[in-house]
Amino acid sequence: MNLCVFAGSSLGCRTAYEKAAIAFGEALASRKIGLVYGGASVGLMGVVADAVLQNGGSVIGVIPQSLADVEIAHAELTELKIVPSMHERKAQMAELSDAFVMLPGGIGSLEESFEMWTWSQLGIHHKPIGLLNVDGFYDGLVSFLDHLVAEEFVKPIHRNILLADDEPERLIDRLSTAEVPTEGKWWLRQ
Repeated sequence: MNLCVFAGSSLGCRTAYEKAAIAFGEALASRKIGLVYGGASVGLMGVVADAVLQNGGSVIGVIPQSLADVEIAHAELTELKIVPSMHERKAQMAELSDAFVMLPGGIGSLEESFEMWTWSQLGIHHKPIGLLNVDGFYDGLVSFLDHLVAEEFVKPIHRNILLADDEPERLIDRLSTAEVPTEGKWWLRQ
């Protein structure tokens, strides 16, 4: 099994983010779950990859050529795939992965995770998606997503595809037993 992680290319302002990335990487390695991620050696991306590698796990990085030098492609991965574009990066990561998790990060982490969530909602894949809510990092986002349901822009069944948890081991457990719905996304008015 491979799990794709989207995470910041910086460490953020709290040491809790780095500690959580390490704990998540250690949990993956201890369970023999391979990591698929963005291929960088910097930020939380590099931290989670290093934690998996240091604990004997397997790591596949996928990075576009344009970012290989800027984000400093990780040179010690099990496998590094350099692809021509961001679109190819996301497609490869999705193909290689059985589930997705968003750690703290910025616009890129949100965009990549939301695209995977959208693909699930549209039936392009049926893979579970989670977010590791370190020290309440995603509380505002979780609240807003619930607002989207209340305003009938997202069905509750599709909102529940995105599992949030603040503990790495528990999130992995939930992802491993998650059932992703196949119901269409469109609201039908009577």
